[in-house]
Amino acid sequence: MTDRIEVAATELRPLLEEFIMWARANAPGSDPELVGPAALWHRLAFSQDLGTWKRADLRNLLLDRMPKVVEDPDAAADGMLPAVDAYLTFLSQTGRLAKGSDSLADLQAELDDVEDEFVDLMEELLDDAEGDDEEEDEVGDLGDFEPFADDLAELDTIRLRPDSELAAAARQAPLVTKARDLALWVGSGRRVGEDTLLTDAEVEEALAAVGLPRPDTGGPVAEAVPQLWNIWNLAVDLEFLQPGEGNTVAVQDDTSEWPFDDDEDVLDAWMLGLHSVDYGDPELSDEDLTMALAGLTRGLLVRLLLAGGSRDLDDLAQDLAESAADLDELGSDAWEAAGDPLAPAIDWLVGYGMVEVDGNTLRLTPLGTEGVVHLVDDADIEVDARPAIESMSAHELLALSAELPEEEADAEFAAWMRLREPGKAAEELLEAAAEDESDALIRVQAASVVGTLGEAAIPAWQAALKQSSLRPYAATHLSQLGVEGAPEPTQDDTHWLILDMWTISAGLGRSEFVSSLRDIGPEMVNELLEVIWRIPHAHVEELLDLISQVHPDKQVAKAARRALFKARSV
Repeated sequence: MTDRIEVAATELRPLLEEFIMWARANAPGSDPELVGPAALWHRLAFSQDLGTWKRADLRNLLLDRMPKVVEDPDAAADGMLPAVDAYLTFLSQTGRLAKGSDSLADLQAELDDVEDEFVDLMEELLDDAEGDDEEEDEVGDLGDFEPFADDLAELDTIRLRPDSELAAAARQAPLVTKARDLALWVGSGRRVGEDTLLTDAEVEEALAAVGLPRPDTGGPVAEAVPQLWNIWNLAVDLEFLQPGEGNTVAVQDDTSEWPFDDDEDVLDAWMLGLHSVDYGDPELSDEDLTMALAGLTRGLLVRLLLAGGSRDLDDLAQDLAESAADLDELGSDAWEAAGDPLAPAIDWLVGYGMVEVDGNTLRLTPLGTEGVVHLVDDADIEVDARPAIESMSAHELLALSAELPEEEADAEFAAWMRLREPGKAAEELLEAAAEDESDALIRVQAASVVGTLGEAAIPAWQAALKQSSLRPYAATHLSQLGVEGAPEPTQDDTHWLILDMWTISAGLGRSEFVSSLRDIGPEMVNELLEVIWRIPHAHVEELLDLISQVHPDKQVAKAARRALFKARSV
């Protein structure tokens, strides 16, 4: 079998090399590397002739053979079918698709038919691969969010506070101030040691700089100040400190400006240090006992989030103690040895502005909620978190609504609109739609919502006439409203609207796009292709290229290629 594979691979190599060159110009969105295995196994299992392709063979290749030999199911799920489509198109256009083959249109139709099943098979392979790794992954620590994934997904919508409010809270975080003060003490080029960063004398100076007491110890001071080293590490995380030449470390130029004036700069810095929550985990003299409580601070945070933001401290401690005992045979011993394991975690989180203590209740602050949501997102776990309605910008609203079911999106729009006069709402939505000319979905959503506001939106529509991407919508709605002096929509405006809809359709997937083209009919598509290439739309070339690849009618595909050539020649 090895010899057969080598012979087949040798036969294929020149053809695949030519395909790669062809794909760069004609199918830049495809991954030619994914074609190799498919073409090879087609040659080995189905046809001695490299140019003979049948629908039944294509189906068997993709659904029976490829799941057994594919090396990267994730990449295959995303790119193999478009790559095979491009390869078949290449064979057809270069005259290499043999006479005994099914037509390119029929082969492409087969690709459409098997797409969902093929992707499902690749996802099953991914699931199986993850299952093989379960033994390695099943032992997490107290900070592992995965066991809570289902509960997090079922939480009610979490409303995040405005950036201005969060930035104001971040400016007050004592630990960030201490990290700044430590970095300023370090100065522009302090030499550090290899075994101990600072001498005992320097450690005492550093403690004074950040307001920490000198420990009562008979040994080296540097070995008895874990809180100082945590602040040092935080200063590095925040990019207040950076390595210099040789064994030196230096303060960053803008560190002295903390707290920064710009809210975005403040939150960017605070987020850089977010993973410092791990520094709140208890540190014991025995390393094994320390590891048994690893992730305690994250475990505390996720439990607060799941409880709606607050929990009784005694109840929380019991919950975490039981989890520690379940996860590690040393968990109970570690919990007892730590004395009060939650104390360092709470102290750090209070210092970072994430929690507050009210009697015997521990509560997430708005900044803490924002932070936990980011940590959950970093762990690739779904949680429904959205900006507060009153602080949501028009662009945030449009982007969010694009991801929501229709009813939920309508509810978000309604709540947002209740806080604004209709004319102001229209102005904000259309300004947001004009921010990125390439974002057709945001544009269509904005136009759809503003279109429901009637005459109140007229000033906003009139202003939108100055934006090339919004002019077609503005002209259409002003004409419908019978506004005197408003320009009539032109044929180019209509073509722009069509390109926007095609862009959205293409974004939903190949099958959806092909279906939308079939709904129009080949005659109408051909008529559009004769003129639509002239429209200065951000996606016109991409769409023409896609039509040339996927349209089942050869004449339409050919017309799309001609139109693409014209568009690229302008």
